[in-house]
Amino acid sequence: MTKKKLMSQFVDSSEDWENGDLGQSPEHAVLAPSQLATEIDDALGMQMISIRLNKDLIESLKLLGIKHELGYQTLIREVLNRFVDGEYKMIAQDALEKQKNQKIRAENKKLAKAA
Repeated sequence: MTKKKLMSQFVDSSEDWENGDLGQSPEHAVLAPSQLATEIDDALGMQMISIRLNKDLIESLKLLGIKHELGYQTLIREVLNRFVDGEYKMIAQDALEKQKNQKIRAENKKLAKAA
């Protein structure tokens, strides 16, 4: 099996594992070798982090995850991605607005000199 095909299976089934659809039996659970876990994270461009959140926030995220049919960790990742994308768009929009204002001021100076 190719590495790409193997990775797509992990990506496609992650929610099924989180929801327990593919099982949660501890007697059948086997810890993956750390090297494999590292390779999977690297292939997906992922890095594990630890973060402390309010319990109420986690419960709210879990409820929203159910509504959107996502695991709460996947939802958190999506929320963070949307926030970062939005911030980048605002930064780009601000830069464009400044550039536009500078151009208008430069044109106004030219008109003032010509008059």
